[in-house]
Amino acid sequence: MSAQPKLMSDFEGLAHQVDPLSRRGFFLAASAATAAGYTLAAGQSAPTPSRPTPNGLTVGEAKVKVADGEMPVYYARPANVQNPPVIMVAMEIFGLHEYIRDVTRRSGKLGAFAIAPDYYFRKGEDLTKITEMPKLMPIVNSKPDAELLSDLDATAAWAKSQGGDTNRLGIMGFCRGGRTVWEYAAHNKDLKAGVAFYGSLVDPDTQASIWPKSPTALAPQMQAPVLGLYGEADQGIP
Repeated sequence: MSAQPKLMSDFEGLAHQVDPLSRRGFFLAASAATAAGYTLAAGQSAPTPSRPTPNGLTVGEAKVKVADGEMPVYYARPANVQNPPVIMVAMEIFGLHEYIRDVTRRSGKLGAFAIAPDYYFRKGEDLTKITEMPKLMPIVNSKPDAELLSDLDATAAWAKSQGGDTNRLGIMGFCRGGRTVWEYAAHNKDLKAGVAFYGSLVDPDTQASIWPKSPTALAPQMQAPVLGLYGEADQGIP
């Protein structure tokens, strides 16, 4: 029986203490991820019109200019509110699925102009529809930090152009997006706060060419306070 590929650390922890290289361990990790809201094929929700919704939000989809194209984003903001604070929502590896969209809407409901950028768009595949981890991981692992940080800068600039107050800029992220929060906190001097929902703190050596510094290495350069939320029983990120 051929071995399954090693899970990334922030996904491996969901399998608890089961061997991540075993078929059973891989299945349990995927099952745990599903139970936690990280379905491997969540599917795209229908496009949302850009207009006030019954719950007082304006939600929609847009395209943000980046260095080499236009990046899709999903956003939510309180209707009829001037200059709301801006919160970027950094997704994990499974694409811009409904859970991330829901977090974006909930942030909007709390008064923020919340934007979830689809920064894997260059790969030309809908990550929410990929069900095989061996196919998904090479796609997301090939994203260079320099490109990721540039995409987030473009997202913040777009939010400002749309009336968001980037003097009150925050970022939250989940799993791989949690790592993104730490990286961005060391990158943008204008960031006011970040919240990382787990996310690896030490990168594998194999990624050094495109992920030059891990969050722990960047700790002295952090520009803003970051709240890290991690599980005590998580074996992937001890």
